[in-house]
Amino acid sequence: MLAETRKVVGTDVIGQKREIAKERRALFLRRVWANKMVVVGGVIIFLITLLALAAPLITQFTPYDLEAVNRLKPPNATHWFGTDNFGRDIFSRVVYGARVSLAVGLSVAIITGFLGLLIGMYSSFYRILDHILMRIADGLMAFPSILLAIAIMAVMGPKPINVVIAIVIVETPGVARIVRSAALVVKEQTYIEAARAQGASSWKIIWSHIAPNVLTPLIVQITYVFSVSMIIEASLSFLGTGIPVPEPSWGNILYDGKSVIQTAWWMTVFPGMFLLLAVLGSNLLGDGIRDLIDPQSNKAKK
Repeated sequence: MLAETRKVVGTDVIGQKREIAKERRALFLRRVWANKMVVVGGVIIFLITLLALAAPLITQFTPYDLEAVNRLKPPNATHWFGTDNFGRDIFSRVVYGARVSLAVGLSVAIITGFLGLLIGMYSSFYRILDHILMRIADGLMAFPSILLAIAIMAVMGPKPINVVIAIVIVETPGVARIVRSAALVVKEQTYIEAARAQGASSWKIIWSHIAPNVLTPLIVQITYVFSVSMIIEASLSFLGTGIPVPEPSWGNILYDGKSVIQTAWWMTVFPGMFLLLAVLGSNLLGDGIRDLIDPQSNKAKK
């Protein structure tokens, strides 16, 4: 009889936990849908990503097809965004260029987030590392980001992997400093002292107690790095030190269009519009995520 009673009670507790988890998920989804910035930014990034992934299915031409007789044609039924000065389809190049920009932005955001978390956490915990790593970070941040990226690309050469490496070097110090600042605040909390008094190791304190509490500023900063990376990649490609020609990139499409901007406006308008939308969507998504997960935000409280 007692065993059956325990079984019933255990089943009720499990059922209650499932109901609570279900209610929390429903509440979180309602908060997400109520946040217009998350919805709008997420939809923009999703649509651009969908276009990039479906590029072979929705384009009639490859981004490398040359048609000299159709050079500088305005938008029409065959070439939706017109053609460039080599007769290449602008729509194909813009859509395939979205693959490059999104891949660079995502790669830089992931690598920078990991390195920034690693450097920031250990800098906040060990004073010697803090002096060494933060002085290196200060030195890198002393240079304008685009000039430093250009200098790095001039040394390594214009390759996609080098673009990622250059932007990671440029953006990691800023992320590391933000993580370090948040970690220093958390480090002084009472429960950290209690964990240390109980004999917890430094590794456990760093990654089990401090790291989870710095994820909010880190996630917001990663969305910023994602958008900035696309701008820097486009800038490098525009200057000829980024994605090498003839690989499609929004930056080198803009470069091809600058000399004919008065007669072939479509060569600058469409890639520029896609770059603007991608950066706008990323920034809206980042601001919305901050409002959702930051308990200090007024919008999150509402």
